[in-house]
Amino acid sequence: MFKKSGSILLMLALAVMLVLSACGQTATNESAKTGAAAAETQASSDKAANASEETDKTSETPAENATAAEGETVTYKSDAGDVQVPKDPKRIVDLTSFTTGYFVALDAPVVGALSGAMNNKYIKEQLQAEGTTDLGDTPTAEPILSLKPDLIIVYKGTEGIDQLSTIAPVVQLEYGKHNYKDLMLLLGQLTNREDAAKDWVAQWDKKIAELKPQVEAAVGDRTVSILNPYAKGVYVFGHNYGRGGEILYGEFGLKAPAKAQAEAIDSGTGFASISLELLPEYAGDIIFTSPWSGDDTDPQIVYGNSIWKNLPAVKAGHVFQLDATSDTYNDPMSLEGELKFITESLLSAK
Repeated sequence: MFKKSGSILLMLALAVMLVLSACGQTATNESAKTGAAAAETQASSDKAANASEETDKTSETPAENATAAEGETVTYKSDAGDVQVPKDPKRIVDLTSFTTGYFVALDAPVVGALSGAMNNKYIKEQLQAEGTTDLGDTPTAEPILSLKPDLIIVYKGTEGIDQLSTIAPVVQLEYGKHNYKDLMLLLGQLTNREDAAKDWVAQWDKKIAELKPQVEAAVGDRTVSILNPYAKGVYVFGHNYGRGGEILYGEFGLKAPAKAQAEAIDSGTGFASISLELLPEYAGDIIFTSPWSGDDTDPQIVYGNSIWKNLPAVKAGHVFQLDATSDTYNDPMSLEGELKFITESLLSAK
């Protein structure tokens, strides 16, 4: 429910048809070229022999060597097994949404991404400036083919992976398997930008080290909750589902109410679903909240309810509104933006 931005419903028949058609056309062209080349070689064999030494010298030009380097592949250990990928990918299509911000942080070229990522305020401008194509929520094969990717990123279990593999190497990621720092390093390795990934982690740790003492002093022993109204009640989020949880509970080490701690954090699930009536048991002294973007239910069913209005955090004015479309992400670019907002909010909660 929370892990993927949507199923990738590919037009499988179209993919196969287009790929085979392209391959057939290539084979025909290559056959014609081969025949012409053979005739020309026969007619000029003496001249070619005399010039062979010079040809050998010019065949190793820097430009051709660069082309060969660009075509070099390496073995990458994905969450679904080893896959041969370009050593230095130049045209990445990301079909996960939640990974796109990693590539932006690494300055790796993303030529196509899902609408969720394209509308994330923390990376929107960068993607637009790069000319990244918005593939929508459920892209078909044709626009992916047209982008001529040399690497495709998907979540493990995505539909149509075999067909995508006929277009470009596919790397599968398992959502939540790696924390964001480890994933940053893994994607740095994938994109041949390991130094940039290590530098980001180092700079991030430095920021946290500077801010954490200030936050601890401001918050003290108070508890913090992340709450999202939805159609059937309220979601209580923990340490690994975005919305600032990685910062609040992970980096700053703040406490959640006991039940939220047990069910959304200690359980490892990252979230819990509760009825509105149980809300006081899960609501902290400080609350971060936003409507749930997974349905169109009116959040005022919760926010306008007397149970919500009587929460101590609400009465004290210690409720901070998250961005429902962008703060759900936990990539490096989004985390940097969330860190600023969360820190300012916590320091203001006197």
